[in-house]
Amino acid sequence: MVSRRSHQKSRTGCAQCKKRRIKCDELRPACSNCVKHSITCDFQSGSPSSASPAHPPKLLKQVSSLKSPGSRRSSVRSRPLISNGLDPGELQMGDLELLHQFVTSTCYTTSNRTESHNLWRITVPQEGFHHDFLMRGILAIAAHHLSHLRPDRAADYQNIAHSHQDVALSTFQTAITNMNETNCHAFFALSSLIVVYAFASPRKPGTLALTDDSQDSPGKASWLPMIRGVNSILQQVWPWVESGPLRGLLQPGVINTMDIRLPKPAAHQLKELAGLCETAEGGEEAVAAYRDAVRALQKCYAKIFTRASVECEVGTAFTWPVEVPDKFIQLLNARAPEALVILAHYCVVLHHLDDYWWMTGWAAHVMGNIYSELNESWREWIQWPSDTISRNERCLVWRPLSPDMMPSQTPVSMTSS
Repeated sequence: MVSRRSHQKSRTGCAQCKKRRIKCDELRPACSNCVKHSITCDFQSGSPSSASPAHPPKLLKQVSSLKSPGSRRSSVRSRPLISNGLDPGELQMGDLELLHQFVTSTCYTTSNRTESHNLWRITVPQEGFHHDFLMRGILAIAAHHLSHLRPDRAADYQNIAHSHQDVALSTFQTAITNMNETNCHAFFALSSLIVVYAFASPRKPGTLALTDDSQDSPGKASWLPMIRGVNSILQQVWPWVESGPLRGLLQPGVINTMDIRLPKPAAHQLKELAGLCETAEGGEEAVAAYRDAVRALQKCYAKIFTRASVECEVGTAFTWPVEVPDKFIQLLNARAPEALVILAHYCVVLHHLDDYWWMTGWAAHVMGNIYSELNESWREWIQWPSDTISRNERCLVWRPLSPDMMPSQTPVSMTSS
């Protein structure tokens, strides 16, 4: 007979745990049980733990913009996913359908790496059983995937996705003030799913990408800051994630990209962009921002072109948004033509992700709106990326190069003369 495992009683736990007669871990500002069941913890009246890493407020603003309007909320919002074991109630067949969809299909569509597939299929859902916000994020992505696979029920599945995502983001925003070695893996996984969800959501016409429709910044391109915000979370918990159960989702070692010889058309375009940077308007700060953005684009092109089979194609493609300076994002939001031209050349990278259901059409969508923003004199600068995408070319896929496709030996200069 197996003896019952002893445990130390908690006499200073929160009122909710005492009421439900379960052990409270006393984490601040909300214990894990209250976070898991999406209920208000009485610890939240106190101040956040000083040991918690500071979370980026800009990311929380971006995350808030993904919430659906209040009219779309459903009964999903009010009930916890995970039963406390006292009252099993009815099986939520819709949620079981979504979880089945995720572990049998959707998990294979977030990455092209086999190791990542197993982690998304097994390990991430296991983390979700301990963190309600992650499980909600999993179900939201699965619902979006089903809306893609079953267009006759797309509206229904999208509403379900919005409902689960609303709950996930609300809990995420509360719990992020207490990010620690135990829950950081769930934050990392949900942060990745937030990006997928953002791209999977229906695109708004007449925008560069995802938009923040708030009054102070209508129509701004917010998907780049969102990716950057997710990366800032990862940087805070990197040592923990690097040694944790989801370490296989991280990118492998960095390669030296500066001496890689790109295909001639891509190398030529980078050289042209380098020249454009040096004559750009806006002063030295703007010139430096453009220069850094093109340098980061050169590295991104090289990483995609030489990517090893162990590297994640999605992660590699999203290195450019992380590396561009804040000033460049400001110039992009101001619709500076030089910034739009550089973004258009990044669309060539996005086009390499077009086979992922949640990225399909994004490169063409952004490119089309860039074209609308530029006047005739600037449109010739985006002819190459526009033609590459319209012809459905993957110009950075590695293949043996013919002599006429090889670039010259002169490297692209990314410094001022």
